[in-house]
Amino acid sequence: MPLENDKMEKIVSLAKRRGFIFPGSELYGGLANSWDYGPLGHALKQNIKAAWWKFFVQERDDMVPMDSAIIMNPRVWEASGHLQNFSDPLVECRACHRRFRADHLLEMRSAEPGYDKEAPIDFSKMVCPECGGRFTEQKNFNLMFKTFIGPAEDSASVVYLRPETAAGMFVNFKNIQQVTRRRLPFGIAQIGKNFRNEITPGNFIFRTREFEIGEFEYFIRASAWEATFEMWLGEIKHWWKDIMQVNMDNLVWHEIPDGKRAHYSKRTVDIEYQYPFGVKELHGIAYRTDFDLSRHEQMSGQDLHYTDSETGEKFIPHVIEPTFGIDRMLLVALLEAYHEEQAPTAKEGETETRVVMKFPRHLAPIQVAVLPLSKKEELAAAARPLAEELRKQFAVDYDETQSIGKRYRRQDEVGTPFCITVDFDSLNDKAVTVRERDSMQQTRMAIAEVGAYLREQFEN
Repeated sequence: MPLENDKMEKIVSLAKRRGFIFPGSELYGGLANSWDYGPLGHALKQNIKAAWWKFFVQERDDMVPMDSAIIMNPRVWEASGHLQNFSDPLVECRACHRRFRADHLLEMRSAEPGYDKEAPIDFSKMVCPECGGRFTEQKNFNLMFKTFIGPAEDSASVVYLRPETAAGMFVNFKNIQQVTRRRLPFGIAQIGKNFRNEITPGNFIFRTREFEIGEFEYFIRASAWEATFEMWLGEIKHWWKDIMQVNMDNLVWHEIPDGKRAHYSKRTVDIEYQYPFGVKELHGIAYRTDFDLSRHEQMSGQDLHYTDSETGEKFIPHVIEPTFGIDRMLLVALLEAYHEEQAPTAKEGETETRVVMKFPRHLAPIQVAVLPLSKKEELAAAARPLAEELRKQFAVDYDETQSIGKRYRRQDEVGTPFCITVDFDSLNDKAVTVRERDSMQQTRMAIAEVGAYLREQFEN
């Protein structure tokens, strides 16, 4: 465990040092568990979202997109049950008044990985890990952020920042089905920001109060739910194995038993990951039955039945919901990519430790680095036009500072798959050296061939 925790510390340090993720509001002392995505972190996140969208939405003919509002009519959250039930168990120390989420206290008694699935604990027998004081009785704490619409801050103007994206898809089901004329089965997908007033967020970007989710609601006949659920489980495995390219041994497929699932769910599978801080949820898939559309029909008074255009049959569709936390997927991408290995130095027979982020090529925030051997103008005159041409197709970094060896290490540390070195021979032979990140193999090729070579590499 110490080695694994050390890896987490190295990831956090690298993320700040290389511009992936910064502490939020750091200039003013920060804000608890708030994080800003820097240039490389933003690019990595955009690439993950683009890959998710391409795989689950763009390449399918049974999925349509939408983008719903973050602030919705409060009755939406009444119908969904969030106003009544969306809460965490909270205890407070009577002495120091620090608050803890009840289930997170399990972490503080050194439980084994998987502890977040243990039974509730008896707080009368526990003491505060901060000061040794006794706890208050457990209370529920609603997780939704409350704000107001308009100038008056009264009960009539209360609204909430959405805690999930699903509700926007359910309340637009009728609109979307009518305008797209989709027949079952079909899904509605979106990626968007969500907000939860978590009591004890932590572990870097694993649990934050502001986060991004990619999810879809897949509408089906009730009789098709089991086969559809298995189909989506297979697609999710395909996503992790072939698109995100994670070590599948690091994933845990946790079937949630009866009595532990959400009240509306008939089957839920949590896809968990072996993080350095324990086995915890990465994302999940749930069969929500017809709970959501039925509740919104009841609360709104609007007819949300689906009519089969061939048989005339009317019914409330059932739903399979796969949900993906974008920030957690990015954390997993960082953890999977991080490697330390021995690499040769300029001196024959000597090696040094290099840190290399082995992102899948299509996810790498920088795809190609163009590196003139020195700052001399004649090299820049050859290197800059090459970089400009490659930028039309790839994410390119141009770097001419420090020795070529240090620049290679810098690009390794941010996960750049290919480095192109322009040297003095390039001025005569019109060729460059292309270095591949993982193997460090160097290939000399004509400048005119570089674009086609890179396209082929990124397509494979």
